[in-house]
Amino acid sequence: MIYHIAEYLDRTIDLPGAGMFNYISFRSALAIVVSLLIGMVFGKYIIRLLQRRQIGEEVRNLGLEGQLQKRGTPTMGGLIILAAILIPVLLFADLTNIYVQLMLATTVWLGLLGFLDDYIKVFRKRKEGLNGRFKILGQVSLGIIVGTTMWISPQIVSREPAAVRQQNEVERVVANDLGNRRTVLYLTPPEKSTDTTVPFFKNRTLDYRNLIPIEGKWGDTLGWLLYILVATFVITLVSNGANLTDGLDGLAAGVSASIGVVLGILAYLSGNVIYSEYLSIMNIPGSGELLVFAAAFVGALLGFLWYNSFPAQVFMGDTGSLAVGGIIAVFALLIRKELLLPILCGVFIVESCSVIIQVFWFKYTKHRYGEGRRVFLMAPLHHHYQKKGYFEVKIVTRFWIVQLLLAAITLMTLKIR
Repeated sequence: MIYHIAEYLDRTIDLPGAGMFNYISFRSALAIVVSLLIGMVFGKYIIRLLQRRQIGEEVRNLGLEGQLQKRGTPTMGGLIILAAILIPVLLFADLTNIYVQLMLATTVWLGLLGFLDDYIKVFRKRKEGLNGRFKILGQVSLGIIVGTTMWISPQIVSREPAAVRQQNEVERVVANDLGNRRTVLYLTPPEKSTDTTVPFFKNRTLDYRNLIPIEGKWGDTLGWLLYILVATFVITLVSNGANLTDGLDGLAAGVSASIGVVLGILAYLSGNVIYSEYLSIMNIPGSGELLVFAAAFVGALLGFLWYNSFPAQVFMGDTGSLAVGGIIAVFALLIRKELLLPILCGVFIVESCSVIIQVFWFKYTKHRYGEGRRVFLMAPLHHHYQKKGYFEVKIVTRFWIVQLLLAAITLMTLKIR
């Protein structure tokens, strides 16, 4: 809102300083500062409110060190994260931008889904919370909404360097670099496409449309339907992966903050004509505005860590974890970098796979040998290390270090191609 007011004042009366809001970097800096302040300053008031309402965590005795001491710690702290994301974005982002609108819708949608799950656990005293089928239905519905919007919205287009598709007609684009010098580039015209970036390969994209062996309009439609299925799968996988990772103090928030930094960098590069052409990656007009959202996202997580680091004063609950995972997934889809998620979100995926492997092997051995056997001492993976006697802080710190390594590798894919 402040962005639109400043834009109006700059255009109509040339108010000194109002032009600063035209710069994404300036608004992103404001967003991260405000989100940090909301998380750190107002977070304590939300925690007190949760304590007065007796919204505490019910902890089952799983034989983990220090686990029972966490009983009664306020949950639903994801409300802090949601507020610290939404308020700065509403203040400083371009609300007419379709990418910002989709990210706001994702945050609210999955935030409400997680809130409902926490509400059932806390107030209805049902430990299983919202039925798993309804969770999946909510995530699938979001995938359909995001995928369909990317299909039908005229604002969502992409363009590629001329070298990527030599046979296409290219157009001359004049842009200014950081030194305000004019640079002439040759890119394909803006177009609707189901292309996505393929890591480690230069001048190569994957077009989901090419996976459909049908020509004409029907083939185009099926290509987009395939893309919607992919979007739904990615959102469901990453959202649940973040939910499973949220098991130790500061683990999910710290890992997600690192992911948010990388996604913000990728969004800025994809939205900038010069940088995207230099790196031979897809240029997505308007996606640079997502840097403001990424800044608010990272600031919100760091502000939440102020209270969530060991020993945690509040847990994010499903209100936060489902929303955080969904935000990461949708963000990657919007900038056409979903194929980088297996690297960037490696911690989430390993945590999810540890649960899948554990459940599958237990059921298989129980059916074959009459008793269930386990691959890990406990799943998700972070509990396996707890059972081995590692201190919680050491596990969290090492997971953070692994995530930083994965983040660095993800950024390296821009040049290792």
